[in-house]
Amino acid sequence: MANRADVLKPFEEKRDFMEDRIKYGIEMNRKGFATLTFKNAKGDSLKNAHVEIKQLTHDFNVGANLFMLDEFKQKEQNDVYKKSFADAFNIATIPFYWSDLEPEQGKPRFAKDSPKIYRRPATDLCLEYCEKNGIRPKGHCLNYPTFVPRWVPDDIIGQKKALDKRFQVIAERYSDRIPDWEVTNETYFGQKPHFQFYDDPEFVEWSFKTAERYFYLNKLIINEAHSRIWGNGYYFGNRSPYFMQIERALAKGARIDSIGMQYHMFYSAEEEQKSTAEYYDPERIFAVLDCYSALKRPIQITELTIPAYTDAAEDEDVQAEIIRNLYRMWFSHPAMEAIIYWNLVDGFAYGATPGDMNFGENYYRGGLIRYDFTPKPAYFVIKDLFEKTWRTNLSLDAQERDTLMFNPSCSSICYKSLVTNIRKKI
Repeated sequence: MANRADVLKPFEEKRDFMEDRIKYGIEMNRKGFATLTFKNAKGDSLKNAHVEIKQLTHDFNVGANLFMLDEFKQKEQNDVYKKSFADAFNIATIPFYWSDLEPEQGKPRFAKDSPKIYRRPATDLCLEYCEKNGIRPKGHCLNYPTFVPRWVPDDIIGQKKALDKRFQVIAERYSDRIPDWEVTNETYFGQKPHFQFYDDPEFVEWSFKTAERYFYLNKLIINEAHSRIWGNGYYFGNRSPYFMQIERALAKGARIDSIGMQYHMFYSAEEEQKSTAEYYDPERIFAVLDCYSALKRPIQITELTIPAYTDAAEDEDVQAEIIRNLYRMWFSHPAMEAIIYWNLVDGFAYGATPGDMNFGENYYRGGLIRYDFTPKPAYFVIKDLFEKTWRTNLSLDAQERDTLMFNPSCSSICYKSLVTNIRKKI
Protein backbone atom coordinates (compact mmCIF):
# COMPACT_ATOMS: atom_id res chain seq x y z
CA MET A 1 0.00 0.00 0.00
CA ALA A 2 1.15 3.54 -0.67
CA ASN A 3 2.05 5.90 2.14
CA ARG A 4 -0.81 6.11 4.64
CA ALA A 5 -0.99 9.91 4.59
CA ASP A 6 -1.01 9.99 0.78
CA VAL A 7 -3.84 7.45 0.49
CA LEU A 8 -5.99 9.19 3.09
CA LYS A 9 -5.18 12.68 1.80
CA PRO A 10 -8.50 13.22 -0.06
CA PHE A 11 -10.42 12.57 3.16
CA GLU A 12 -8.12 14.70 5.31
CA GLU A 13 -8.07 17.66 2.93
CA LYS A 14 -11.86 17.90 3.16
CA ARG A 15 -12.30 16.52 6.67
CA ASP A 16 -14.40 19.45 7.92
CA PHE A 17 -16.73 19.28 4.94
CA MET A 18 -17.05 15.50 5.25
CA GLU A 19 -17.71 15.50 8.99
CA ASP A 20 -20.27 18.31 8.72
CA ARG A 21 -22.18 16.47 6.00
CA ILE A 22 -22.05 13.22 7.96
CA LYS A 23 -23.20 14.76 11.24
CA TYR A 24 -25.98 16.80 9.67
CA GLY A 25 -27.08 13.93 7.40
CA ILE A 26 -27.34 11.37 10.18
CA GLU A 27 -29.23 13.75 12.45
CA MET A 28 -31.68 14.69 9.71
CA ASN A 29 -31.99 11.45 7.77
CA ARG A 30 -31.36 8.59 10.19
CA LYS A 31 -33.01 9.87 13.34
CA GLY A 32 -36.52 10.84 14.29
CA PHE A 33 -38.42 11.52 17.48
CA ALA A 34 -40.50 8.79 19.07
CA THR A 35 -43.08 9.32 21.80
CA LEU A 36 -44.21 6.77 24.35
CA THR A 37 -47.40 7.22 26.38
CA PHE A 38 -47.79 5.24 29.61
CA LYS A 39 -51.07 3.85 30.95
CA ASN A 40 -51.93 1.19 33.49
CA ALA A 41 -54.17 -1.81 32.86
CA LYS A 42 -57.28 0.32 33.42
CA GLY A 43 -56.19 2.91 30.87
CA ASP A 44 -55.30 5.56 33.43
CA SER A 45 -52.18 7.68 32.98
CA LEU A 46 -49.05 6.22 34.52
CA LYS A 47 -46.35 8.61 35.72
CA ASN A 48 -42.78 8.10 36.97
CA ALA A 49 -42.09 5.28 34.53
CA HIS A 50 -38.54 4.07 33.97
CA VAL A 51 -37.86 2.86 30.45
CA GLU A 52 -35.07 0.70 29.00
CA ILE A 53 -34.98 1.00 25.21
CA LYS A 54 -32.90 -1.36 23.08
CA GLN A 55 -32.80 -1.46 19.29
CA LEU A 56 -32.73 -5.02 17.96
CA THR A 57 -32.33 -4.66 14.19
CA HIS A 58 -31.60 -2.18 11.42
CA ASP A 59 -33.90 -1.42 8.52
CA PHE A 60 -30.87 -0.03 6.67
CA ASN A 61 -29.34 -2.92 4.71
CA VAL A 62 -25.69 -3.82 5.21
CA GLY A 63 -24.26 -6.98 3.72
CA ALA A 64 -21.98 -8.82 1.29
CA ASN A 65 -22.22 -11.40 -1.46
CA LEU A 66 -22.86 -14.98 -0.34
CA PHE A 67 -20.91 -16.63 -3.13
CA MET A 68 -18.68 -18.71 -0.82
CA LEU A 69 -21.45 -20.36 1.17
CA ASP A 70 -20.25 -23.94 1.86
CA GLU A 71 -17.57 -23.52 -0.82
CA PHE A 72 -14.53 -23.97 1.43
CA LYS A 73 -12.70 -27.25 1.78
CA GLN A 74 -12.89 -27.52 5.55
CA LYS A 75 -16.04 -27.60 7.67
CA GLU A 76 -14.44 -25.28 10.21
CA GLN A 77 -13.87 -22.67 7.49
CA ASN A 78 -17.47 -22.90 6.31
CA ASP A 79 -18.70 -22.56 9.88
CA VAL A 80 -16.61 -19.42 10.47
CA TYR A 81 -17.80 -17.93 7.19
CA LYS A 82 -21.46 -18.50 8.03
CA LYS A 83 -21.13 -17.17 11.56
CA SER A 84 -19.10 -14.12 10.51
CA PHE A 85 -21.64 -13.28 7.82
CA ALA A 86 -24.69 -13.58 10.08
CA ASP A 87 -22.99 -11.67 12.91
CA ALA A 88 -22.39 -8.58 10.76
CA PHE A 89 -24.93 -8.47 7.93
CA ASN A 90 -28.67 -8.38 7.27
CA ILE A 91 -28.65 -8.63 3.45
CA ALA A 92 -26.92 -11.09 1.09
CA THR A 93 -26.39 -10.99 -2.67
CA ILE A 94 -26.91 -14.47 -4.08
CA PRO A 95 -25.76 -15.59 -7.55
CA PHE A 96 -28.06 -15.92 -10.56
CA TYR A 97 -25.38 -15.81 -13.27
CA TRP A 98 -27.14 -17.44 -16.22
CA SER A 99 -24.22 -19.49 -17.58
CA ASP A 100 -23.59 -21.03 -14.16
CA LEU A 101 -27.20 -21.30 -13.01
CA GLU A 102 -28.38 -23.03 -16.19
CA PRO A 103 -25.33 -24.48 -17.97
CA GLU A 104 -27.66 -27.08 -19.51
CA GLN A 105 -30.88 -25.76 -21.00
CA GLY A 106 -33.95 -26.45 -18.90
CA LYS A 107 -31.96 -27.77 -15.93
CA PRO A 108 -31.29 -24.81 -13.61
CA ARG A 109 -29.20 -25.41 -10.49
CA PHE A 110 -31.84 -24.40 -7.95
CA ALA A 111 -31.88 -27.42 -5.61
CA LYS A 112 -29.41 -27.89 -2.75
CA ASP A 113 -28.08 -31.10 -4.29
CA SER A 114 -27.35 -29.49 -7.67
CA PRO A 115 -23.90 -30.11 -9.20
CA LYS A 116 -21.42 -27.71 -7.60
CA ILE A 117 -19.88 -24.79 -9.46
CA TYR A 118 -17.24 -22.80 -7.60
CA ARG A 119 -18.47 -19.48 -6.13
CA ARG A 120 -21.99 -20.28 -7.34
CA PRO A 121 -23.77 -22.02 -4.43
CA ALA A 122 -27.20 -23.42 -5.30
CA THR A 123 -30.09 -21.03 -4.82
CA ASP A 124 -32.02 -23.14 -2.32
CA LEU A 125 -28.89 -23.53 -0.18
CA CYS A 126 -28.47 -19.74 -0.06
CA LEU A 127 -32.13 -19.15 0.76
CA GLU A 128 -32.12 -21.75 3.52
CA TYR A 129 -29.19 -19.95 5.15
CA CYS A 130 -30.73 -16.49 4.72
CA GLU A 131 -34.10 -17.48 6.10
CA LYS A 132 -32.55 -19.27 9.04
CA ASN A 133 -30.53 -16.18 9.98
CA GLY A 134 -33.02 -13.43 9.21
CA ILE A 135 -30.99 -12.16 6.24
CA ARG A 136 -32.66 -10.44 3.29
CA PRO A 137 -31.72 -12.18 0.00
CA LYS A 138 -31.05 -10.24 -3.18
CA GLY A 139 -30.78 -11.79 -6.66
CA HIS A 140 -27.83 -10.89 -8.91
CA CYS A 141 -28.46 -10.66 -11.85
CA LEU A 142 -31.39 -11.35 -14.24
CA ASN A 143 -29.86 -10.04 -17.49
CA TYR A 144 -26.07 -9.80 -17.41
CA PRO A 145 -24.63 -10.41 -20.91
CA THR A 146 -21.17 -11.30 -19.58
CA PHE A 147 -22.50 -14.65 -18.34
CA VAL A 148 -24.67 -16.19 -21.07
CA PRO A 149 -24.87 -19.99 -21.68
CA ARG A 150 -23.52 -21.29 -24.97
CA TRP A 151 -26.86 -22.95 -25.73
CA VAL A 152 -28.63 -19.59 -26.06
CA PRO A 153 -29.55 -18.90 -29.74
CA ASP A 154 -27.38 -16.56 -31.79
CA ASP A 155 -30.22 -14.33 -32.95
CA ILE A 156 -31.90 -11.50 -31.02
CA ILE A 157 -35.40 -12.97 -31.22
CA GLY A 158 -34.19 -16.29 -29.86
CA GLN A 159 -32.25 -14.54 -27.10
CA LYS A 160 -35.29 -12.54 -26.02
CA LYS A 161 -37.40 -15.69 -25.90
CA ALA A 162 -34.78 -17.47 -23.82
CA LEU A 163 -34.51 -14.50 -21.45
CA ASP A 164 -38.29 -14.24 -21.10
CA LYS A 165 -38.40 -17.92 -20.15
CA ARG A 166 -35.55 -17.44 -17.67
CA PHE A 167 -37.34 -14.53 -15.97
CA GLN A 168 -40.57 -16.52 -15.79
CA VAL A 169 -39.03 -19.68 -14.34
CA ILE A 170 -37.05 -17.77 -11.71
CA ALA A 171 -40.05 -15.64 -10.73
CA GLU A 172 -42.38 -18.62 -10.37
CA ARG A 173 -39.96 -20.26 -7.96
CA TYR A 174 -38.48 -17.32 -6.06
CA SER A 175 -40.40 -14.05 -6.44
CA ASP A 176 -42.12 -14.60 -3.09
CA ARG A 177 -38.87 -15.47 -1.28
CA ILE A 178 -36.36 -13.03 -2.80
CA PRO A 179 -37.66 -9.45 -2.53
CA ASP A 180 -34.87 -7.64 -4.43
CA TRP A 181 -33.56 -8.25 -7.97
CA GLU A 182 -30.81 -6.63 -9.96
CA VAL A 183 -32.25 -6.63 -13.47
CA THR A 184 -29.32 -5.32 -15.56
CA ASN A 185 -25.65 -5.00 -14.68
CA GLU A 186 -22.65 -3.25 -16.25
CA THR A 187 -24.14 -2.09 -19.53
CA TYR A 188 -21.22 0.10 -20.62
CA PHE A 189 -18.62 -2.48 -21.53
CA GLY A 190 -19.06 -2.74 -25.29
CA GLN A 191 -20.23 -5.51 -27.58
CA LYS A 192 -20.78 -8.98 -26.14
CA PRO A 193 -19.88 -11.88 -28.44
CA HIS A 194 -22.67 -14.44 -28.81
CA PHE A 195 -25.26 -12.04 -27.36
CA GLN A 196 -26.38 -9.60 -30.03
CA PHE A 197 -29.34 -8.44 -27.96
CA TYR A 198 -26.91 -6.51 -25.75
CA ASP A 199 -26.51 -3.95 -28.56
CA ASP A 200 -30.26 -3.45 -28.96
CA PRO A 201 -31.20 0.18 -28.15
CA GLU A 202 -34.03 -1.10 -25.93
CA PHE A 203 -31.91 -3.57 -23.96
CA VAL A 204 -32.41 -1.85 -20.59
CA GLU A 205 -36.04 -0.89 -21.15
CA TRP A 206 -36.99 -4.37 -22.39
CA SER A 207 -35.24 -6.01 -19.44
CA PHE A 208 -37.09 -3.94 -16.84
CA LYS A 209 -40.48 -4.19 -18.53
CA THR A 210 -40.09 -7.97 -18.76
CA ALA A 211 -38.95 -8.15 -15.14
CA GLU A 212 -41.94 -6.08 -14.04
CA ARG A 213 -44.27 -8.55 -15.76
CA TYR A 214 -42.99 -11.46 -13.69
CA PHE A 215 -41.63 -9.75 -10.56
CA TYR A 216 -44.49 -7.30 -10.13
CA LEU A 217 -44.27 -7.20 -6.31
CA ASN A 218 -40.47 -7.14 -6.10
CA LYS A 219 -37.89 -4.36 -5.99
CA LEU A 220 -36.18 -3.98 -9.38
CA ILE A 221 -32.63 -2.58 -9.37
CA ILE A 222 -30.30 -1.30 -12.08
CA ASN A 223 -26.56 -1.70 -11.48
CA GLU A 224 -23.38 -0.24 -12.96
CA ALA A 225 -19.59 -0.34 -12.58
CA HIS A 226 -17.82 2.17 -10.33
CA SER A 227 -15.72 3.89 -12.98
CA ARG A 228 -18.87 4.71 -14.96
CA ILE A 229 -20.38 6.51 -11.97
CA TRP A 230 -17.79 8.16 -9.73
CA GLY A 231 -14.84 8.65 -12.10
CA ASN A 232 -13.72 11.90 -13.70
CA GLY A 233 -14.27 10.56 -17.20
CA TYR A 234 -17.89 9.61 -16.57
CA TYR A 235 -19.30 11.99 -13.96
CA PHE A 236 -20.83 15.11 -15.51
CA GLY A 237 -23.73 15.75 -13.17
CA ASN A 238 -27.11 15.09 -14.78
CA ARG A 239 -25.34 14.68 -18.13
CA SER A 240 -23.49 11.60 -16.86
CA PRO A 241 -24.10 8.55 -19.10
CA TYR A 242 -25.52 6.38 -16.30
CA PHE A 243 -27.80 9.17 -15.11
CA MET A 244 -29.14 9.72 -18.63
CA GLN A 245 -29.56 5.97 -19.16
CA ILE A 246 -31.77 5.74 -16.08
CA GLU A 247 -33.63 8.94 -16.94
CA ARG A 248 -34.35 7.65 -20.45
CA ALA A 249 -35.51 4.25 -19.20
CA LEU A 250 -37.86 5.87 -16.69
CA ALA A 251 -39.25 8.16 -19.39
CA LYS A 252 -39.93 5.11 -21.56
CA GLY A 253 -41.92 3.46 -18.78
CA ALA A 254 -39.33 1.16 -17.24
CA ARG A 255 -40.00 0.53 -13.56
CA ILE A 256 -36.61 1.05 -11.91
CA ASP A 257 -37.09 0.97 -8.15
CA SER A 258 -33.50 1.44 -6.95
CA ILE A 259 -30.21 2.66 -8.41
CA GLY A 260 -27.21 0.39 -7.91
CA MET A 261 -23.67 1.75 -7.78
CA GLN A 262 -20.53 -0.36 -7.60
CA TYR A 263 -17.40 0.83 -5.81
CA HIS A 264 -14.51 -1.58 -6.49
CA MET A 265 -11.05 -0.12 -5.93
CA PHE A 266 -9.36 -2.72 -8.13
CA TYR A 267 -6.05 -0.89 -8.42
CA SER A 268 -2.55 -2.12 -7.68
CA ALA A 269 -0.62 -0.88 -4.66
CA GLU A 270 1.70 1.10 -6.96
CA GLU A 271 -1.18 3.03 -8.55
CA GLU A 272 -3.40 3.21 -5.50
CA GLN A 273 -2.81 6.83 -4.52
CA LYS A 274 -3.18 8.20 -8.05
CA SER A 275 -6.12 6.01 -9.05
CA THR A 276 -8.25 6.31 -5.91
CA ALA A 277 -7.91 10.06 -5.25
CA GLU A 278 -11.00 11.00 -7.26
CA TYR A 279 -13.06 8.21 -5.68
CA TYR A 280 -12.09 9.11 -2.10
CA ASP A 281 -12.92 12.81 -2.56
CA PRO A 282 -15.82 13.55 -0.15
CA GLU A 283 -17.12 16.34 -2.37
CA ARG A 284 -17.26 13.97 -5.35
CA ILE A 285 -19.01 11.28 -3.29
CA PHE A 286 -21.73 13.61 -2.04
CA ALA A 287 -22.05 15.32 -5.43
CA VAL A 288 -22.77 11.99 -7.11
CA LEU A 289 -25.33 11.00 -4.48
CA ASP A 290 -26.99 14.43 -4.56
CA CYS A 291 -27.17 14.30 -8.35
CA TYR A 292 -28.65 10.81 -8.68
CA SER A 293 -31.11 11.41 -5.86
CA ALA A 294 -32.85 13.86 -8.24
CA LEU A 295 -34.15 10.74 -10.02
CA LYS A 296 -36.19 10.14 -6.87
CA ARG A 297 -35.09 6.55 -6.43
CA PRO A 298 -33.20 5.09 -3.47
CA ILE A 299 -29.54 4.29 -4.02
CA GLN A 300 -27.55 1.18 -3.11
CA ILE A 301 -23.83 0.56 -2.99
CA THR A 302 -24.20 -2.86 -4.58
CA GLU A 303 -20.59 -4.04 -4.76
CA LEU A 304 -17.67 -2.71 -2.72
CA THR A 305 -14.01 -3.66 -2.50
CA ILE A 306 -11.29 -1.80 -0.58
CA PRO A 307 -7.99 -3.74 -0.61
CA ALA A 308 -5.53 -3.94 2.27
CA TYR A 309 -2.73 -5.11 -0.12
CA THR A 310 -0.71 -6.83 2.65
CA ASP A 311 -1.35 -8.28 6.08
CA ALA A 312 0.74 -5.56 7.72
CA ALA A 313 -1.08 -3.78 10.54
CA GLU A 314 -0.72 -0.37 8.89
CA ASP A 315 -2.23 -1.56 5.60
CA GLU A 316 -5.18 -3.16 7.37
CA ASP A 317 -5.68 -0.02 9.47
CA VAL A 318 -5.79 2.14 6.33
CA GLN A 319 -8.37 -0.20 4.80
CA ALA A 320 -10.44 0.11 7.97
CA GLU A 321 -10.18 3.91 8.00
CA ILE A 322 -11.25 4.18 4.36
CA ILE A 323 -14.22 1.91 4.99
CA ARG A 324 -15.16 3.87 8.09
CA ASN A 325 -15.19 7.12 6.13
CA LEU A 326 -17.14 5.67 3.20
CA TYR A 327 -19.80 3.91 5.26
CA ARG A 328 -20.41 7.01 7.35
CA MET A 329 -20.80 9.23 4.29
CA TRP A 330 -23.10 6.81 2.53
CA PHE A 331 -25.20 6.12 5.64
CA SER A 332 -25.69 9.85 6.19
CA HIS A 333 -27.23 10.46 2.77
CA PRO A 334 -31.05 10.37 2.60
CA ALA A 335 -31.16 8.47 -0.70
CA MET A 336 -29.00 5.58 0.50
CA GLU A 337 -30.74 2.32 1.47
CA ALA A 338 -28.01 -0.35 1.35
CA ILE A 339 -24.24 -0.94 1.40
CA ILE A 340 -23.10 -4.35 0.21
CA TYR A 341 -19.44 -5.36 0.49
CA TRP A 342 -18.36 -7.84 -2.13
CA ASN A 343 -15.99 -10.64 -1.08
CA LEU A 344 -15.96 -11.34 2.64
CA VAL A 345 -12.80 -13.50 2.79
CA ASP A 346 -9.39 -12.81 1.24
CA GLY A 347 -8.25 -15.05 -1.61
CA PHE A 348 -11.58 -16.09 -3.10
CA ALA A 349 -12.45 -13.29 -5.50
CA TYR A 350 -13.66 -13.97 -9.02
CA GLY A 351 -10.83 -15.29 -11.15
CA ALA A 352 -8.50 -16.10 -8.26
CA THR A 353 -7.20 -19.59 -7.60
CA PRO A 354 -7.81 -20.13 -3.88
CA GLY A 355 -4.60 -19.54 -1.99
CA ASP A 356 -2.73 -18.06 -4.96
CA MET A 357 -0.81 -15.20 -3.35
CA ASN A 358 0.44 -14.07 -6.77
CA PHE A 359 -3.02 -13.46 -8.25
CA GLY A 360 -2.91 -9.79 -7.37
CA GLU A 361 -2.97 -8.09 -4.02
CA ASN A 362 -5.87 -5.83 -4.99
CA TYR A 363 -8.10 -8.86 -5.53
CA TYR A 364 -6.55 -11.24 -3.04
CA ARG A 365 -6.55 -8.87 -0.06
CA GLY A 366 -9.88 -7.18 -0.72
CA GLY A 367 -11.85 -9.02 1.96
CA LEU A 368 -12.89 -8.15 5.49
CA ILE A 369 -11.58 -11.47 6.80
CA ARG A 370 -8.06 -12.79 6.22
CA TYR A 371 -7.22 -15.98 4.36
CA ASP A 372 -6.72 -17.69 7.73
CA PHE A 373 -10.33 -16.72 8.60
CA THR A 374 -9.46 -14.17 11.26
CA PRO A 375 -11.30 -10.83 11.03
CA LYS A 376 -9.53 -7.64 9.99
CA PRO A 377 -10.08 -4.26 11.67
CA ALA A 378 -12.39 -3.30 8.78
CA TYR A 379 -14.81 -6.09 9.73
CA PHE A 380 -15.10 -4.70 13.25
CA VAL A 381 -15.50 -1.14 11.94
CA ILE A 382 -18.67 -2.17 10.09
CA LYS A 383 -20.00 -4.16 13.05
CA ASP A 384 -19.32 -1.33 15.50
CA LEU A 385 -21.00 1.27 13.32
CA PHE A 386 -24.23 -0.68 13.02
CA GLU A 387 -24.21 -2.37 16.41
CA LYS A 388 -22.97 0.46 18.60
CA THR A 389 -22.64 3.88 16.94
CA TRP A 390 -25.95 3.62 15.05
CA ARG A 391 -27.83 1.55 17.61
CA THR A 392 -30.27 2.89 20.21
CA ASN A 393 -29.72 1.81 23.82
CA LEU A 394 -31.34 4.20 26.30
CA SER A 395 -32.27 4.28 29.96
CA LEU A 396 -34.84 7.02 30.59
CA ASP A 397 -37.13 8.31 33.35
CA ALA A 398 -40.49 9.90 32.56
CA GLN A 399 -40.48 11.60 35.99
CA GLU A 400 -43.84 13.33 36.67
CA ARG A 401 -45.05 12.93 33.07
CA ASP A 402 -47.04 10.11 31.50
CA THR A 403 -45.25 10.57 28.15
CA LEU A 404 -41.65 10.36 27.06
CA MET A 405 -40.10 11.67 23.84
CA PHE A 406 -36.70 10.47 22.66
CA ASN A 407 -34.50 10.55 19.57
CA PRO A 408 -33.36 7.05 18.48
CA SER A 409 -29.87 6.65 17.06
CA CYS A 410 -31.17 4.86 13.98
CA SER A 411 -33.37 5.35 10.95
CA SER A 412 -36.63 7.07 11.66
CA ILE A 413 -38.36 3.95 10.37
CA CYS A 414 -36.69 1.69 12.91
CA TYR A 415 -39.28 2.02 15.66
CA LYS A 416 -40.68 -1.44 15.08
CA SER A 417 -37.20 -2.74 15.88
CA LEU A 418 -37.14 -1.22 19.37
CA VAL A 419 -37.85 -3.24 22.48
CA THR A 420 -38.91 -1.37 25.60
CA ASN A 421 -38.78 -2.60 29.16
CA ILE A 422 -41.01 -0.34 31.25
CA ARG A 423 -41.42 -0.31 35.00
CA LYS A 424 -42.68 2.26 37.44
CA LYS A 425 -39.88 4.11 39.16
CA ILE A 426 -40.09 3.82 42.94
